[in-house]
Amino acid sequence: MRFKNALFHALSLSLLCGTITLGLPNEDLEKIKSEHPFVFHLVQKSLWEDAVENNVTYFPPTYHQDGFTHATANPIYLTTIGNHFYQDVEGDWLCLKMSLASLSRTGVDTIFEGTAPVGDKEANFEGSDSELFPHILGGIHPSSVLEALAVNRDHDGRFLSIEGFTEEAE
Repeated sequence: MRFKNALFHALSLSLLCGTITLGLPNEDLEKIKSEHPFVFHLVQKSLWEDAVENNVTYFPPTYHQDGFTHATANPIYLTTIGNHFYQDVEGDWLCLKMSLASLSRTGVDTIFEGTAPVGDKEANFEGSDSELFPHILGGIHPSSVLEALAVNRDHDGRFLSIEGFTEEAE
């Protein structure tokens, strides 16, 4: 609770001063960036390919309801998040790898906050209360993506691994 109050205070102060920061004191943000220098977003492959083909900013299906694009900085949560929120969504998926700087270059700010629902699905997965997650305050333009990694799923839609990045879940 103390951490969330400090986060709220830092974000409120930045808004009152007329600037948008990343929502954390600089030393906390630097610690997160040094431990986890990238931001990851799971995306349906067909939606991402459409955005790339048309060179337009991608917004996830729940963007208007949620008010931001969900992401994680800690890659250990990628398959957990996929299985919690998206296991019932059919089709191929990708994991977009970005940095705060690459997102910023496209005019998008990112803040780190506690978990939030994705659409109507609550964020009550294992570990959801132990991390701050990057919330991208806008969509993802193809020019901000450093790499698009294939996601491996089983026939039931279970997220198993991210190719070349996470180990396959048992």
